[in-house]
Amino acid sequence: MPPVFPGSVDAAGQRATLGVLGGGQLGRMFVHAAQRLGYFTAVLEPDAQSPAGLVSHHHIQTGYDDPTGLAQLAQLCQAITTEFENVPAQALQTLAQTRPVAPSAAVVAIAQNRIEEKAHFAACADLSGVTCAPYAVIETPAQLQAVQNDRADLLPGILKTARMGYDGKGQVRVKTAAELAAAWAELGSVACVLEKMLPLTAECSVLVARGWDGQVVSFAPQRNVHVDGILAVTHAYEGNMPPALADKACEAAVSIAHHLGYVGVLCVEFFVVEDGSAHGGLVVNEMAPRPHNSGHYTIDACDASQFDLQVHAMASLPLPQPRQHSPAIMLNLLGDVWFDASGQLREPDWQSVLSLPGTHLHLYGKSEARVGRKMGHLTITGPDVASVKTVARRAASLLSLPGLEDI
Repeated sequence: MPPVFPGSVDAAGQRATLGVLGGGQLGRMFVHAAQRLGYFTAVLEPDAQSPAGLVSHHHIQTGYDDPTGLAQLAQLCQAITTEFENVPAQALQTLAQTRPVAPSAAVVAIAQNRIEEKAHFAACADLSGVTCAPYAVIETPAQLQAVQNDRADLLPGILKTARMGYDGKGQVRVKTAAELAAAWAELGSVACVLEKMLPLTAECSVLVARGWDGQVVSFAPQRNVHVDGILAVTHAYEGNMPPALADKACEAAVSIAHHLGYVGVLCVEFFVVEDGSAHGGLVVNEMAPRPHNSGHYTIDACDASQFDLQVHAMASLPLPQPRQHSPAIMLNLLGDVWFDASGQLREPDWQSVLSLPGTHLHLYGKSEARVGRKMGHLTITGPDVASVKTVARRAASLLSLPGLEDI
């Protein structure tokens, strides 16, 4: 693909414009990064008050599968991406008939379905050096019966819907064959994956950016802490993981991106499990074909953020190797922060939080705070890890955030 240079104007007088399907916070941060470079932006999103739509040059307010809206997006843009994996893959395929689309519809379709995703991880295990947790596919009563009879080794396990599960949704922990049957019924008897529960010691993720020409750059792994299935804290600094394990995670993520022929920013999430070795082993959990919540710290702690790299990759610009200039801890801000102990709506204590050194507040422009809804994040940077941890603990305490014991 030839480069789409920022600030350029084509023969018809149209300014270089990058498009994104989806209007959430990831789209908003992508739009900001593209605009900072000098691109015009277009967002296709049905919500009139979406975070990305409110800040973009163009907002096409329509459904993701609307042919007229997709045609308008293609007419406006020189290249198009998506901010979330549950956009219809067919929409990306339609756009790709006339415009470069990164990531591709085929890759997004894999990430949309846990069954296909795990099959991909298994297929590239020899190349990546990691595999996923032992699992079984359950799509029919016969498969459920077979697992109950012959795969007792998968219990206790986690039953996950093949589609649409995220942030702990669509998942049920099961200990017995009877609980498995009840959980499958509870989930609507839809296609599912039963994963064996493993002895986890940590969770981490790696962000990789890959260009149309196969060039790859990556960030160092982040160590992540989840509470109730939702990311609460990200640790991003040297020493957050044993070096050998960090190197292995990076190499595995790059291998997975190459195996997919991926273009854009890819996040690969891993479990660190007890395997008898000094630092534990790696098991690949899932991938997100887009920038990721765990990489938001890169906006404030690196000279090129994950969103900058997404812009570079889709526009076929050179990919700079990002440099992290400050240790960082990121705290997710859910809607819970806007409610007091009695459930009454209140304004968080931003006065105290923002008086702390090295705090960077990012609110996503959402109109209504709801419990469990991602409203923003707070990144803390500083000259050294100790000072960053001290401020992060104080900020988490002021905002009554979970995961404080892991900082």
